[in-house]
Amino acid sequence: MLRRRFLTGATRGIAGGLVATTAASAFPAPALAQGVRRLNMVTTWPRDFPGLGTGAQRLADSITLMTGGKLSVKVFAAGERVPAYEAFDAVSAGAADLYHGIEYYWQNRSRAFNFFATVPFGLTAGEMAAWIYQGGGQALWDELSRGFNIKPFQVGNTGVQMGGWYNKEINALEDFKGLKIRMPGLGGEVVKRLGAVPISLPGSQIFPALTSGKIDATEWAGPWNDLTLGFYKVAKHYYFPGIHEPGTALSSGINLKVWESLSADQKAIVTQAMAAENILSRSEFRARNADALNTLRGKHQVDFRRFSDDVLKAMGTAAGAVVGDIGAGGDPLTGKIYENFKSFRKKALSWTHIGEQTFQNARILPFKY
Repeated sequence: MLRRRFLTGATRGIAGGLVATTAASAFPAPALAQGVRRLNMVTTWPRDFPGLGTGAQRLADSITLMTGGKLSVKVFAAGERVPAYEAFDAVSAGAADLYHGIEYYWQNRSRAFNFFATVPFGLTAGEMAAWIYQGGGQALWDELSRGFNIKPFQVGNTGVQMGGWYNKEINALEDFKGLKIRMPGLGGEVVKRLGAVPISLPGSQIFPALTSGKIDATEWAGPWNDLTLGFYKVAKHYYFPGIHEPGTALSSGINLKVWESLSADQKAIVTQAMAAENILSRSEFRARNADALNTLRGKHQVDFRRFSDDVLKAMGTAAGAVVGDIGAGGDPLTGKIYENFKSFRKKALSWTHIGEQTFQNARILPFKY
């Protein structure tokens, strides 16, 4: 999805100590005048980027308003104080108070963070929220993040993404052989096992790469953000579903010492503000994606294509191997998170199949309504 989107130099690999030193000089000490405490939020997004940068600002405004201004949260967009992919390290080191991003950005710290963002053929947005709030996910996330001095929260979800824009048809597995596709992360590992050549490109380079033929295909997000970037102008086919990111959770992490210093009522307010933003973000992406899909289909006459069952099954097999490797190849905590995630996914799938999936199938039957 949005990995490596916003900064061409995102993979700078600056160590935590250097982040602490450089970022600390960028931030003034938190304001405590007259009982007002200023908290600095660093993000992985450009300011006012639809659904992401705007969501971070909405969350900050909510915390400020709900605490009567006692906690005043100031948002810094990517690069304004620290580069996008150093937001986690800045908060971990105490150089910033909060971050807003996606947990798979921190997988160089632990591959287990992927489970709290999204994994191929993993959980839908609703299932992800259920796992975090009711399935033991939050406790495991807390345990993982505590090792980095962070208290994490889920603050949104893009929902299921699209499978990507392609300049050649994907009718069989053979069509992936040698396909140059912009698909970073775990999704890229999946298509690589099918014979594709995954390529990482920042968002600013995707459009010209498609135009020139440097890449044959790209994934990005859903119709809302894809429409904004204009991929319909240079790619012939828009495939679905996006099995690589079935429900990408947005997150906010608070420096653990800052969190523990809050009063009980402030902790309760912040927790509720995070939960409210989770609902608002999910509903916003759902509504805007529907609007954009209709625009792409109607105004721009985009060719929507569904991956065949054979292709999807092969993707699923590859995804199971990729995700299983994370669970088997990590430390004991990563293994524990993987087993809990896998168990919840199995349980959720049984209800989703009987409940939501059968209803969705019934709703598209031809009848007057």
